[in-house]
Amino acid sequence: MIFTETPLKGSYVIGIEPRGDSRGWFARTYCKNEFAQIGHDKVWVQLNHSFSAAKGTVRGMHYQLPPHAEIKMVRCIAGSVYDVIIDIRKYSPTFLKWFGTELSAANKNMLYIPAGFAHGFQTLSEDTELIYHHSEFYTPGAEAGLKYDDPALNIQWPLPVSEISERDAMHPLIDSTFKGL
Repeated sequence: MIFTETPLKGSYVIGIEPRGDSRGWFARTYCKNEFAQIGHDKVWVQLNHSFSAAKGTVRGMHYQLPPHAEIKMVRCIAGSVYDVIIDIRKYSPTFLKWFGTELSAANKNMLYIPAGFAHGFQTLSEDTELIYHHSEFYTPGAEAGLKYDDPALNIQWPLPVSEISERDAMHPLIDSTFKGL
């Protein structure tokens, strides 16, 4: 695996290294020893799989509140997405900065998202699927989010939004009361 740190400290785009032959290919997507080199020492306790039918769908910008803040790793296994993370660590020099990258079945990249980040994505194709690894269990009551089109964040989504859940559309705008995690 190839770990490339993003401009937001502690987050990485991870390239896998497929080994192929006449049958197809095989690649490692997780190795405890390799992840330890970037400081990851948590156990993945939950794996989730999402499917979005329509191109332009937005899911996000989600996070869990402490003590349930989680590390995530996401990989697109069908179609493609523009994946976005926002640093919401209140003492970080990149507080409220965002980073976006394309994840697709074709490029096989993954995104490692530390605790203290909000996460979301927009589908760039129809019939898109993502696999998520989580270091914490989903905890109702600890879930939170930021508004995907908040002018304070100015996320540059590549497409007009075609679908968004009512819950995601109702996340609050950032104001003076938002202190981060």
